[in-house]
Parts: sequence; C-alpha cells; structure tokens
Amino acid sequence: MNGADSLCETLLANDVDVCFANPGTSEMHFVAALDRQPRMRCILGVFEGVVTGAADGYARMAGKPAVTLLHTGPGLANGLANLHNARRAFSPMVNVVGDHASHHLAHDAPLTSDIDSLARPMSQWLRRAASPDTVGRDTAAAIQAARTNKVATLILPADSAWGELGSGTVPAVPARASAAQVPDARAMARAVQALRAPRRTALLLGTGALTEGGLAAAGRIAQATGVRLLAQTSNPRMARGVGRIPVSRIPYPVDMALAALREFEQLILVGAKAPVSFFGYPGKPSEMTPPGCEIVELAESGGNALEQTLLELADALGVGRDAKDGAIVTRAERAQPAAGKLTVEAVNAITARLLPENAIVCDESVTSGASFYAMTHDAPAHDYLQLTGGAIGVGLPMATGAAVACPDRKVVSLQADGSGLYTVQALWTQAREALDIVTIVYSNRSYAILRGEMAQVGAAEPGENAQRLLSLDDPAVDWVSVARGFGVQAERVDTTERFADVLKSALAGKGPFLIEALV
Repeated sequence: MNGADSLCETLLANDVDVCFANPGTSEMHFVAALDRQPRMRCILGVFEGVVTGAADGYARMAGKPAVTLLHTGPGLANGLANLHNARRAFSPMVNVVGDHASHHLAHDAPLTSDIDSLARPMSQWLRRAASPDTVGRDTAAAIQAARTNKVATLILPADSAWGELGSGTVPAVPARASAAQVPDARAMARAVQALRAPRRTALLLGTGALTEGGLAAAGRIAQATGVRLLAQTSNPRMARGVGRIPVSRIPYPVDMALAALREFEQLILVGAKAPVSFFGYPGKPSEMTPPGCEIVELAESGGNALEQTLLELADALGVGRDAKDGAIVTRAERAQPAAGKLTVEAVNAITARLLPENAIVCDESVTSGASFYAMTHDAPAHDYLQLTGGAIGVGLPMATGAAVACPDRKVVSLQADGSGLYTVQALWTQAREALDIVTIVYSNRSYAILRGEMAQVGAAEPGENAQRLLSLDDPAVDWVSVARGFGVQAERVDTTERFADVLKSALAGKGPFLIEALV
C-alpha cells in the first residue's frame, strides 16, 4: 500500500466519499488509488474554480466536507476565488494539492511554484505531507480541521503518494471527534440582560443560526421580547418559506443598510459579524450600525452549535420549545405577472410562484435577483444559498455541488450573465453527472452591478471606455448555444408567458436545463 492508498482509506474511514477533481501528472498515483475505491464518487470539473465552488456547495448542503484534487500551484491558483468564498461561508473542505516529487523541486521545472504561499491566505489549516508514512495522519488532521468549519489544504508531493508505507503504519486513520461547542455562560447572561432592557434591539443571525430550528427559537424570542430579527446581507444557507420564520436581510447598498439599522440601540450577534459596508465609499461610513449602538456577541461566526445557542437563549428567557409562535409563514396566492415583454420583476415573481417544495435555491443573480428574496418568504419551504465572499463565479459550481449532495431535491440556480461566464464550465459537469438543476440566466448583457458601483463611489457617468468595460452586448453571449455545447438543454425566452411555460416544463423534468431570460 502506498501513500495515496492511505489517503483514500483515511478519507473513506472518515465519511469523506465525494472527490471533486481536476488532476494532472503529479496526482496520477492518487487517481490510481481512487480507481481502487468504488465507494468514492469522483466528479471531474474542467476548471479548478468549478471544483472548489462545487465542494463549497456540497459542504453547505451535506454538512460534511468533500475532498478536492488540484494540480500543483497553478491549479490551486485557478481555484482560489471560490476557496475564498468557501472560507467566508465557513464551509468544511479538504483540498489535496499535488506537487512535484521532493527530489525534483530543486530542478525548478516549469510547474514548480510556492504552493504553501498560494494556499495560506485561503486555508485555515495547511500542511505538507513529509512522507508516505505521514499521509494518513495528515489526512485525518485535515478532516478534523475541516469539521470545525475550516478550509484545510494538504500538499501531497508525488513521492509521498507513490512511496510504500513502512511496516506498522496504519493505512486508515480516524480523525479525532471535535469537542462539542457549548454556549458561553457569560455571553448568554449578557444577551439575556440586553433582551430584557428597554432598548430597541435587533438579533442579527448569520452562519449556522439560520436553520429551521434556529429560526424557530429566534421567532419565539422575538415574539416574547419584541426584538427584531435580521440576517446578514449574504449567508451560506438559510431555511425559508412556508412553515419557517421570515427574516429580513441587511440591504447591500450603504444608504439602505444605514437606514435599516438606524433605529437600533443594541445589536446581538449570533453567528454574524457586526455589519460593515462591502467597500469603502467616499464620504460614507464603513460601519453600518449607528453611533452608540452596543454590540453584544452571543456566538461567533462559524460556530457549530448556533441552533443550540438560540434554543438555550429561548429557554433562558422562559420561551422554551413548547411556546407557540404566531410569526410562522403561511402560503399566500400570488397573481401571475402581466403578459408581454419579460422583465426582471416578472422572472422573480414567476420563479417564486413556481418554486417546488423542498427546492434548493443557489443565488448569484447579484442585482437582477434583488427582489426575489422578498417574493419567496411565503414560497414553499426551501433552502437559500448565496455568494458569501463576493468573489463572483460561484453560482453555477455551487449549484453543482448542492445537487450532488441532495440528488432528490430540485436545485434552482439564479445566475447573472456576467458572473456566470467565470465558471461556465460547470454546465459540462452538470450534464455529465445528470444533475437536477434548473439555471435561470438573467441576460441583461451587462455588468449591471458595476454601473451602480460607479455611482456609489461618486465616479463620473460612464463614457465610451467605461461602457466597453461594463457591457456584454458586443458581441452578445448566446447562452443557449453555450449550454447546448456543454450538453445541457436550453431555451431562450423574452416574454412573461413564455418564461412561465418553459420554467414550468423545466421544473417538471429531470436533469440540467438552462433558461436564458432576456431582460
């Protein structure tokens, strides 16, 4: 048995059984080891940003890490943007990055690079396997780190993969169980005191707190205390729809965020950070809370026990699990938008009305989908996944990984046309794996968000040069041809009634389908 076999055995022994990969020569012994493991599902991405983004989407829905396989430093670098998003989402992930054999590094071959330095900014855990005998232990340590909601990267030199294990080396190593997190008693007491004080207070929920159970506890707290419930602007996963507690998000635009938070004297953070603007803007504050607003951190971002924290907070306030909550959403009938030329609002309204029960919505619609969130508070129960780190190009891969994690659920991918081009290769993986994803591309043929950002920063009105950097209409991208070229069924629509018909048909079918919505 060689080091690569030990790596595979340890992954499988610790319930890591999906590998998103884009391998090269240095990883061929790992590929051969994967070939000897039929329990491991191996999924090829034809760009590394697809691989890392899919692993992020998978982790959000599966609640456990996948492993990625990347080829040396340049392959890792191609995937860094979505590792950044995964780190911001606190997604558990194990990356295996192949490197030259140790003895070959001194020769500075063309693919030699400083992998450690490339990996470090996007990895909360990083190690290089020193020998075949250490690979199993190193892999177990990476899995243990990933289980605490970290991005873990293991660099695997080729000779550590192909070398045989020494006698007495254990081929499969169990990862140590992470210690169960318990709410901090002092933070809990401070939060209870804040909630009982006669001050205008908001409970800001973030990563790990927006589960169905967490929201139910938060709803009871709100009903008992009058506290307002808010969610971060961007969240890795949120339970939404009928039967759940509705939560407003802090708006993205600075002025709207300042207005939304202006009234509050206290902000209690549960898995969230104190809100700041996405960028620094001339003459505008970076902190979105009003002066004098007290910040109370009940539980930090990325914690593993945030639902339990909210349950204990409810108990401490005397509104335990038996208390009734009248804020749970019920279904309301929504009218069909008027017939005629397709608009962004019509796309969002129709998609909200037709959303299937138990769907997974992956949202990288940026500006076009802004109204979709409000329209789906009373849609059938669903999970809602967002771009978390701001590095665009996660939407199509995130939907791919979510569909791998939940093959019995329909995935609806809301995709801006500009950001979709960053990782369009994910469509090929969706076709190859026959994943049940309906992608809606908002085809406005521009980087619409950047037009708004030019105004936000106080720059001049876009002239000819700026227009060429903000538009996608010369030539216009033919999304239908692109999708079909990757093996995905696709249709282009430009009227409200046609969009409704095509979406209804796509949702009733199985397998990947792309709708180019001309808006």
